[in-house]
Amino acid sequence: MAHLPLTPQFIKTAACPEGKKKVDFFDTDCKGLMLEVRMSGGKTFSLRYQDERGKTRQFRLADAADVTLTQARTLADKRRTQIAMGEDPTEHKALLKRVPTLSVFIHERYLPFVKGYKRSWITDEGLLRNHVEPDWGNRYLDEITKQDIVKLITAHRETHAPGSCNRLLILLRYVFNLALRWEIAGVKSNPTAGFPLMEENNKLERYLSKDDAEALYQALLQSENQMLKYIVPMLILTGARKREVLDAKWEDFDLERHAWRIPISKSGKTRHVPLSDGAVALLKSIPTPHKSPWAFANPKTLKPYVSVFAAWDTARKLADLADVRIHDLRHSFASFLVNAGRSLYDVQKILGHTQIKTTQRYAHLSHDTLVDAANSAMEAVGITFGAAPSSPVASSSPALPNMAAAA
Repeated sequence: MAHLPLTPQFIKTAACPEGKKKVDFFDTDCKGLMLEVRMSGGKTFSLRYQDERGKTRQFRLADAADVTLTQARTLADKRRTQIAMGEDPTEHKALLKRVPTLSVFIHERYLPFVKGYKRSWITDEGLLRNHVEPDWGNRYLDEITKQDIVKLITAHRETHAPGSCNRLLILLRYVFNLALRWEIAGVKSNPTAGFPLMEENNKLERYLSKDDAEALYQALLQSENQMLKYIVPMLILTGARKREVLDAKWEDFDLERHAWRIPISKSGKTRHVPLSDGAVALLKSIPTPHKSPWAFANPKTLKPYVSVFAAWDTARKLADLADVRIHDLRHSFASFLVNAGRSLYDVQKILGHTQIKTTQRYAHLSHDTLVDAANSAMEAVGITFGAAPSSPVASSSPALPNMAAAA
């Protein structure tokens, strides 16, 4: 270790003494500036300083082949100023090394976490793998900016509907919120913050009428799938989700109390569904020649169906209802409730919606019911005031066919 005023000529000719791996030369004209000369001939400028705890630290500035002595002194002065302002360059460098790439965070932190409680984690994995990781996988979390979010969602919108774009944005928002909550190195803000969701005008609401339900049930009776005539009516009579019915176990039903306990719903929580007399009758009508813990088990495997789409698709087309989706049966159940005079609060509780805004989509049905009720009051009065009234709004409250009895 030697202290001397460094010069360009000295730096050019300085050599490591024989028998040593390296030697350090400190510049007396610039506080803390050090030239390291190695046995290999390599030379590096560094800054030696004391941190806030009084510990001696050394920070690499640049290779002597890349900067001049004047530039090295400027770099040293700049770093000393940062240190005086409480910014430790060594700590900052160590912090950057701890920042994970997006792919590392997804596979080592995010997915292991959501697998423990989120039933739709496979959907998350697919969205991230197909639409995020190809462009951002190798980028560090602190490198992803709001402009990146704008660019990604804008590109996604070119090939996807607003609802799909919103799901991707919500997923990314959750990913970065978890990174903030877990205090992942380098993540100081959520780049999706303040980015609004797109307006979704593509939600198709399809409700079964009385004639639709009757035609569908007749088609179900002709299905080669022996259980479809029980599965579909159960969806209509309870408003449950497809997977909830397919995975239902006999032990989950209390037919005496007209109750169905769904252990794990979409929200990850247990929920209870009230069973109508028709639903109870339907369950009692299911043949059980083989003992299986699942109520709607595949007779061949005695296990839940992986999918019933092929049989469902055949039945709906036979009933001339090709535009009806399985999830529309849930919508139909909600419409039956509303048009029977039940409140949106009742609908929310029975369907298991966690937020009332999800149930609000059926508010227009409630309004139609109220108009129908108002017209009934007018008819009861029996007097026409003013101009002749328009035709009363017809009740859209269909009566379901006796599915349980027909089964």
